[in-house]
Amino acid sequence: MKEQTVDLRRRAVLSAGALVLGFTLLPRRALAEFNGMGVPPIANKDLAGSLQRTPMLDAWIKIAPDGKITVFTGKVELGTGVRTALLQVAAEQLDVAPAAINFVTADTGLTPNEGFTAGSHTMADSGTALLNAAAQVRALVVQGAAAQLKVNAADLRTSNGVVIAPDGRKLHYGEAVRGVDLHRMAQVRSPLKEAHSYKVIGASLPRVDIPAKLTGGTAYVQDMRLPGMVHARVVRPPVYGARLLSADIEAARRMRGVLKVHVDGNYLAVIAEDEWLAVLAMRALYASARWSRGATLPQAAGIHATLRALPAQDIVIADQRGPAADVVTTLKRRYTKQYVLHGSIGPSCSVALLEEGTMTVWTHTQGVYPLRAALAEMLSMPLDAVRCVHTEGAGCYGQNGADDVAADAALLARVMPGRPVRVQLMRDQENQWEPYAPAMSTALAASLDAAGRICDWQYELWSGSHNERPGNAGKLIPAQLLAKPFVPSPSQPMPMPEGGGDRNAIPLYTLPKAKVTNHFLPVTPLRTSAMRSLGAHINLFAIEGMMDELAAAAKADPVAFRLRHLDDARGREVIQRAAQAFGWNQRERRRDHGYGFAFGQYKNIMAYVALAVELRVERSTGAVHILRVTAAVDCGQGVNPDGIRNQIEGGILQSSSWTLYEKLQFTPDAITSVDWAAYPIMRYSNVPEKVEVILIDRPGAPLLGVAEAAQGPMAGALGNALADATGRRLYDLPLAGPHLKS
Repeated sequence: MKEQTVDLRRRAVLSAGALVLGFTLLPRRALAEFNGMGVPPIANKDLAGSLQRTPMLDAWIKIAPDGKITVFTGKVELGTGVRTALLQVAAEQLDVAPAAINFVTADTGLTPNEGFTAGSHTMADSGTALLNAAAQVRALVVQGAAAQLKVNAADLRTSNGVVIAPDGRKLHYGEAVRGVDLHRMAQVRSPLKEAHSYKVIGASLPRVDIPAKLTGGTAYVQDMRLPGMVHARVVRPPVYGARLLSADIEAARRMRGVLKVHVDGNYLAVIAEDEWLAVLAMRALYASARWSRGATLPQAAGIHATLRALPAQDIVIADQRGPAADVVTTLKRRYTKQYVLHGSIGPSCSVALLEEGTMTVWTHTQGVYPLRAALAEMLSMPLDAVRCVHTEGAGCYGQNGADDVAADAALLARVMPGRPVRVQLMRDQENQWEPYAPAMSTALAASLDAAGRICDWQYELWSGSHNERPGNAGKLIPAQLLAKPFVPSPSQPMPMPEGGGDRNAIPLYTLPKAKVTNHFLPVTPLRTSAMRSLGAHINLFAIEGMMDELAAAAKADPVAFRLRHLDDARGREVIQRAAQAFGWNQRERRRDHGYGFAFGQYKNIMAYVALAVELRVERSTGAVHILRVTAAVDCGQGVNPDGIRNQIEGGILQSSSWTLYEKLQFTPDAITSVDWAAYPIMRYSNVPEKVEVILIDRPGAPLLGVAEAAQGPMAGALGNALADATGRRLYDLPLAGPHLKS
């Protein structure tokens, strides 16, 4: 295959601003949606994907007079390969080679506002928008060529950015679009290509973000080096709520290479000419700083009892009141999950520059527009005077320290105008101050009738917020530490079907009677926010574990039992395909080996995943070895099959680590998981020996997000396989440990 390349150069600094005025008359539900995903209000609900909110075609695609094409997306590359997949979508419908497109991602000076890149929304929202926008732009280009060539548009064809007439005359897109105004509203109907004719969509093109990462090039914001750049390090308090009492500021200022020591209330940082000199000065400040005691954390061992005792907002998200049934068996179980670190490979980093009244921030945030609003508030600057440019970071999958360190960079660039200021957190700072995946507790009671069918399902969950992204300046740690601190906006539950802690809490199975209640905890003792898949991880662990226990009580095979309770045709197909490919009905009974199966549709609206697991438990040590995993996936129209497999495989590994090993360590005095030695995580020696991913492609079907779809089912399958191997079912995550020894 011919190598595909795109323009990977850094975007130029914004040369002209734009005044943006806004107010809202949105109802409460729409406001909750805005706060949850950071998106603007809907302009036309009949349009496709993100076109609903940004309906002008030239917000997505521009064609220069020389024929060069620029495509824009408000979504960002987080390591999932979406930059490549979105590029493929646009290239397919525009009928150009991917290499011919200059592809620009998430830049508040250039791109549409698509809120956060989160929740597996990228392909469903931005991919669908680009699919339709590109098809409509191609049709307009053809119409422009038809007018100039004086032929019927239906007689023209396009190929590689050229419009071709039956007599051989040609116009490149730049010529063809003369006289055509792309600044127009998108139409509800798009002249999409027939799916069977796709050549770029459905092809496993090499990811465009990989070469620099593989060769050590400038791949991440951590790699950025700008002319005149200086380096900064921050000094964070030792615990939540600690106040700075004193520090030897003057001694730090006298250190070699130090340009400035910045103090503002409880905010302390140093700027130096050289990165290592900044680190040395930071260490000196840490050594001399004295802090008040700060907040006392709860006992880690009793965290779930602590959470269940907190004030809660009770939200019933499902209440199916079916007829009374003769109950013959009722099972009651409680499941728990610990706080989990993002564990980003590279500590968060940002570069900021204040120049000519404009603050430009290069950041690996998941939402450049919401971050811009928070930074503008923190800096008391006009919105149009702040520009956020997404630049990849080494690690993400939820809200890590990216937004906080962007605030650090902006604050310090303000006191060092004219020079780019680079701030990188240290590993202990990242671990101690990032927003963790919340600890959660759930309770489930389920009943069977005499026919062995589920007749009642009662589920409750207790969880803090999974969405503390910067809706306002107060969500940023640096803004909270200032002498005039900003106060975080109140925590709000995320509405269904997206959900937060209650994501995937409603089973997809057909249940005549069911009630699901989310006990949302507005205030919890540790800082929390989004981690990949949110509550789906434990909710599917609980649901799929109970399905196995109910199957055993009904004396039914676990896969057959699931199919008995599932009407969704696509769901049934992924279950059947996974079971068949795994050889579920041919599995051998072997000592210390266990088999597990699980199923889920992410949020019950996105990709379907069913998977089977075989593992072995070492009875002498309790070690768990995952021998093989087979997954079947239906994410609608597949854009890049290799990219889809990458995401499913990555989700399987990530969920394995969470489910088996990961648990934040803390005491009443401090977070103690400050490094890799103090945070258990899956090692290379523990990764599955074999992973097989089967894709069920549906040409022409809607694009369904897939990046977070495997986490919940993998947790359920692991729990079921461990129960099968050991004869004991475990309900508290993480599952691996000495208790597995016998």
